[in-house]
Order: sequence, then C-alpha cells, then structure tokens
Amino acid sequence: MHSMNVMGRALVGAAVCALIVGNPAFAQSAGLEEVVVTAQRRVENQQDVPVSTSVLSNEALTTMTASGDDTLLALSGKVPSLYVESTTGRIFPRFYIRGLGNVDFYLGASQPVSIIQDDIVMEHVVLKSTPAFDVGAVEVFRGPQGSLFGRNTTAGIIKFDSIRPSQTFEARGSASYGAYNSVDIDFGAGGPLIDGKLALRVSGLYQKRDHYIDNTYTGASADGTPTGQKDAVGGFNERDLRVQLLATPTDNLSMLTVMHGRWYDGPASVFRRGAISLGSHDVSSQHWNQARWDEGMNNPQGYNTYGISENITYDFGGVTLTSITGYEATEGQSRGDTDGGAAADYGNAGFGESMGRVRALSQWTQEVRLASSAEGPFKWQVGGMYFDQHDITEFYQRAFFLTPPANNPNNWVRLRDANTSWALFGQASYEVLPHLTITGGVRVTNDRKDTLLVKPAATAAGVVGFPASANPHPVLEDTKPSWDVSALYEVSPDLSVYARVATGFRGPTIQGRSAVFNAPFTSANSETILSWEAGLKSQFSNTLRFNVSAFTYTVDDVQLNGNDSNGNGVFFNANKAEAYGMEAQLDWLPIENLSLTAGLSLLHTEIKDANAYAQMGSFLGVLTVTPLNPYFAKGTGTGTTYFAKIDGNPLPNAPEYNLNFSGRYDIPLGGEGKVFVATDWNLQGYTNFVLYRTREFNSNGNFEGGLKVGYSTDAWEVALYGRNITNNKNLKGVIENYSAAILNEPPTYGVTLSGKI
Repeated sequence: MHSMNVMGRALVGAAVCALIVGNPAFAQSAGLEEVVVTAQRRVENQQDVPVSTSVLSNEALTTMTASGDDTLLALSGKVPSLYVESTTGRIFPRFYIRGLGNVDFYLGASQPVSIIQDDIVMEHVVLKSTPAFDVGAVEVFRGPQGSLFGRNTTAGIIKFDSIRPSQTFEARGSASYGAYNSVDIDFGAGGPLIDGKLALRVSGLYQKRDHYIDNTYTGASADGTPTGQKDAVGGFNERDLRVQLLATPTDNLSMLTVMHGRWYDGPASVFRRGAISLGSHDVSSQHWNQARWDEGMNNPQGYNTYGISENITYDFGGVTLTSITGYEATEGQSRGDTDGGAAADYGNAGFGESMGRVRALSQWTQEVRLASSAEGPFKWQVGGMYFDQHDITEFYQRAFFLTPPANNPNNWVRLRDANTSWALFGQASYEVLPHLTITGGVRVTNDRKDTLLVKPAATAAGVVGFPASANPHPVLEDTKPSWDVSALYEVSPDLSVYARVATGFRGPTIQGRSAVFNAPFTSANSETILSWEAGLKSQFSNTLRFNVSAFTYTVDDVQLNGNDSNGNGVFFNANKAEAYGMEAQLDWLPIENLSLTAGLSLLHTEIKDANAYAQMGSFLGVLTVTPLNPYFAKGTGTGTTYFAKIDGNPLPNAPEYNLNFSGRYDIPLGGEGKVFVATDWNLQGYTNFVLYRTREFNSNGNFEGGLKVGYSTDAWEVALYGRNITNNKNLKGVIENYSAAILNEPPTYGVTLSGKI
C-alpha cells in the first residue's frame, strides 16, 4: 500500500505540472467535435435540441473503468445531476436524475430513470445492470421523457448505443491490468461480410479482480460460513459478448440484429457493521481490505442474462417506418450477510441473512414508429409500444440457511410477477418563424402490475404465517396521458435559448418481498410529474461550448420506500415532492493541446407531506442514530420502534451539488507521437441516504480523482492509470439498524493499452 501511495502522489504531481504548462501564445489547431444526441429519436446536434442533455464518449467510459469498476456505477457524478449507487452489488444499480430515483432494494422495484440499451428499454433492475461496452456514446436526457421513450421516465433516460456494424472494417480495443490483479478488456471489431449487403460486428467485455478483503472474524458460524479467511471476498468475474448483423438488401431497407449474453459472478455489497459511529458519518478509520462477518457464505452473487433484438427501418421516401422487437431474459441469485458483521461482537444479537433469486424472467417489447425523414420546417413522428414482463422471484431468510437442526427449510417465498404496458405516442416540430422551432409531444400509457404469492413462508412444521386477511394476489392498473411542449430560438449561429414544460407518469407499484416476513403486500399508486425547464446552449469560435439549464418540478403522489413498525419494507405514496436546481456544462480548448471539461449541478429537493413518517434505525429498542426530525416512539422495551416526520426533508440520494472536472494536455514529440496527461475529478455535496434526517446517515464532500499518463499516436495508446488516487474513503450507503457502511472503491493503479484500426 505504501508503494501505491507513492505512485499516487507522483501521478498527481505529474498531472498538476502538465496542466499548468500551457503557453497562451499557442494557436488552436483543432476545434471541438460536434456532439450528436438522439433525445428526439433523431440524430441531431446537441446544441439544437430543447432538452438538457449530456454525453460521455467511449474513451471517457473506458478510462473511468480501467481498474474493472462497474461500467454503470462509474457514471455517478460524471455529468451534472446524475447519481448512481447500489447496496446489493453489481446486479442492482439504482439511478437518480435531478434527485428522482428509488432506494427500494426489492428485486421487482420500479425506477423512475429509464435505461435504454440499443433501443431496448431495460425495465427490471437486473436487466438495467447490463454493462456498457464498445459503445458509441452514453447519453443522459434529464427531466420527463414520456413522449417518445420507453416507460417510467418521470426522471429521465440513460441511453447506450453500441458501435454498429459498417461496410468498412474497423476494430478497437482497450486492455488494462492493475492492483488486486484487476483486468479490464473492452473490444469491438467488424466489417463487411457481403459487400454492400451484410456487415458484422463482434464486441466483448471481460473484467476480473481477485478477492482482497479479509474476513477477520474467527469465531463460529451458524450457517457454516468459513471464518478467519484471508482474501475472502471482493473479487469478481464479468464476461459479456455482443454480436450484431446489419443487413441492407436495398438502399431503403436496413435490418439490424443484436444478440448479447452476460455471465457474471461476484460478491454482493460488503457491509461493515458499526462502522458509522453515533453522531458522525466519518468512515475514514475503516480498512479497505478488512471486514468481519459470520454468515452469508461470503456474499455470493451470480446472474446470466441473454437478449436478442431486431431493428428494421424502411425509407418510403420522405417517411421512415421503424420496428424494434426485443427479448430479454435473466436468472440468478444474490446472497448476503445483511446485518453487516459478526453478531458475536454485539452480544450475539442482530443476526441477519437473506437471498433474492430471479428463477426466471422474460421481457418482450415491441415498438413501431413512423417518422418524417425529409429535411424541412415541419417534422413529425407517431407510434406505439407494447411491453410484457413475467418473472418468478424467490426470497429466502436466515433460518433457511442455518445448519440443521436449527434450520427451517420452509423459510422462503415464491412470487409470480407480471407487468404489461402499452402506449401510443406522437410528436411534431415546426419552425413557426425564422430561427424559432416549437415542438410538442403526447403519449397515453397503460401500466398493469400483477403479483401472486405462489409459495408462502412457513414454520419448520409447515404452518403458514401469511395473514388470512391479506390479499395474496394484488392487481394494479392505471392509464394516464403525458405530454411536453418546448420552444428553441436561435439567437445567433453561436447561441440558442430554449424552454420546455413536460409531464411524466410512473405506474402503480407492488412491494412483494414483505411476504417472506409473513407481512401483507404493500403498494403505491401512480406518481405524476410536472417539470419546467429553461436554458441556453452556446458555442463560440469552435473552442468554447457552454450550456446551462434551470429547472423546477413537482411530483404528485411521489412513491417512497420505508419500513413499518415491524421493520418490514413498505412502499407508500407521500403527497408530493418539489425540487429546483440548475446544471452547467463547459467544454473548452483554451490553448493548443489542452482540453478542459467541467460540469456543475445544484439541487434542492423537498418532501411535502405533513402526515408522512419513516421508521428510523434502532436496535433492540434503542435508537442507533441522532435524529434531526421530530419523532415518536411506538412499543416498549426491546420492541420499541421510532418514527420520524419527513415533511420538508430532501429526497434520498439527491446531492445538493455535484462538480465534475476533467482535463487533458498533450505534448507533441514529432511525427504522430505525443505524451499526455489526463485527469478527472468529482466533488459531491450533502447527500442524505434515507427519508429521515440524522447526523449519521449522510455524506458531505465526497471527493475522488483519477489520472492517466502515457504516450499515444493516432492508432494506439499506452498509459499508467490511477483511480481514487487521493485514497479518499467515502460513505456510499447504509444499513440502518446496524449502523453499517458501504464504502467506495479502493485506490487502484495499473497500466492500460488501447488501439484501433
């Protein structure tokens, strides 16, 4: 570790020196590249779209994940107003845009951020975790996007588009090796199979890391978990493959077939019980490579995912018909020691262990869209979408795993879930005056959810405990319209201003996991959002691009997740949530060979419901937190629970500000070669992790930086990299009753090689 710290300080010094060396007399040799987005289901310049957008290139993504980091969690904070976290490992990322997201860790949880991969909506949380690799770009569209995209888009969209096959052979790849034997290989290659008619592209991702976290607990285990192990957990194996075939039998017809598979094995999130001291959220005393746990078999996690889609377009001449058909399937499980530690350290109290399993899941989607394709002042598109998802999901609790005779083989439940949705949509844009374009869209969406308790939990003797009065088969359905209207005015070729008002709809949700505790299902009705946004987009002298937006929104019947008086997860509606904020993004080429980017988001969110309360963290009837809200107690003795008033509190995982910065400086060496230094940094403001406010369950000032120093030509690059080079320990999540912490990734350093032909 000492050598890693020395290397980190050396890399930081190199970055600072290189970034201040610039000579203002240098002339700019190249300008900013055009940023292309598909926020309106058309390929357009980002500066011409009346939506707050951000784009991350494939190069930026591979730099951030060189050490094997999760390609989705690594996006957090890299563009304004985007936050990503997980308390359940790689298979369960949770996304937040402008503070809107869902902290629920139920496998069937609904999220208000929609993930679109190669034009297919990924709805289930495991499908959302499919890594990004060999992508052309990652696009983030902020605010409701209900008119044209998928479903559940009250917060926004993250869109991944793979590099498509072409009639020109092209290959690219990157390979990295670093600390903990971390490996990251991201590649793609393809070209023509039949000249002008058929093209192929094959892409893949391989990531691995060795276990590096020691289990320092050496006592007994009630479920047979090995204890006192060195390098017991922390490693993973991520393997992904994608094959694309593009057929163009005529000039007017194209048919893109995409097939992909994922095979992942790794640990669930590692919790550290008691890491959060009463009155503080400081976790700097924790060790990256040590934790203590007594159960859970080292938190194994594994999922296999497969998918195939067909994207067909036919140009009739002025009008294009698009059909997108997709099928996705997954199965796997995740098990963990959910109390986060060794109960023997706490008087043999507070055992917790669980496993969620998706035994089978299938998702079918079909979209048909008809759109004008000719250039002109009037553009339009209409279409429809159908969504169908069925799954069998199981939840197992601690007694199932105990060593006989203490075990209870009946302590698990099986649920059958069905979710169907259909939508009709349309959008039109018209240049009503020179340089003034008005765009409007409307969508009608039906969403239906159906959960059946197939197998209830029972005692070891087979006695079922699910309440006879509870409904074992709830069905919820709702149909609502959503719409948006925007105006974009081109003040000059360098400057445009826009305004947008939009609504969104997230369908009703059923929380089924509570059945494993023999508690009735809970549910929440639909939530709706009304969002207002205005901004400017500017680009000057091809060396400076500056975009800024301000927004405000109100979510009525906002869906929130908490606990009931028995500690069971519940889903409920609060009256509303309100927010306002801004985003700013800068791309600047101040001098030759120096490029800088920066992003800033400011956010204020507030729950509005005078009658809404959330259960606070407690253990054996004693509060484990310092409340900052009015609260009341229920029950007596070790059964006492505490409920805090959440009216006026911020939404969970909604940073009050986020600042990201990156820079690169090149030093030409003659010919094609150059030495370069690239760096990226992120600073995150106050972030509350739960519904109630305490001194403990939040972070403020989380800070991380990365660095890459190397040599490159137009065709290849070799470099040293470092991630989290300042060795900052940041609190990323909590397990409330056990004051358990989830930490960020440890510092990693290594070497990376990339190239293209």
